[in-house]
Amino acid sequence: MGLLSLIRRGRHERVGFELYGAAVAAAREPFLYTDLGVPDTLDGRFDMVGLHVFLLIQRLKTDPSPGPALAQAVFDAMFSDMDVNLREMGVGDLSVGRKVRVMWEAFHGRAAAYAAAMNAGDMMALDAALDRNVWRGDPPSGGSTEALRRVVLAQETRLATQSLKALASGTVAFLSAEEASR
Repeated sequence: MGLLSLIRRGRHERVGFELYGAAVAAAREPFLYTDLGVPDTLDGRFDMVGLHVFLLIQRLKTDPSPGPALAQAVFDAMFSDMDVNLREMGVGDLSVGRKVRVMWEAFHGRAAAYAAAMNAGDMMALDAALDRNVWRGDPPSGGSTEALRRVVLAQETRLATQSLKALASGTVAFLSAEEASR
């Protein structure tokens, strides 16, 4: 691997972590948990991080270069972070890889369901995927699924308005969850 390849990889890696950090910040907004009823658990937080990362990756992967490389860098940053977090929680070295693989598979399954529904414009399928993944089939009363769907669609629209140049510099702006839910 030449020096130029290493420099490019390093640049994408840094930007990937910056973009991933913004997705995590958006996923940690208290409104998602207090007002929309997303479970404030490890699983609930994983689902919100995964949802925001999915939206960001969807935005990047169809762009011209360096979009796909940035999408991969965001994905890599997410699972590098998951590995570190599991180790910090005291998960043994021998089982970290297995747990990360389960998380990887869960992310891919969710991403496939969300993408299929959104690409088809099938809001019932998107609601069903959100119900199944975020609330494990038992959403809270009060229309939280519809509000979370509005968040997803508003964030998708917001991401579409941001330039590849800004994203490639590590700058991304998610809407506040409260604003996006309206």
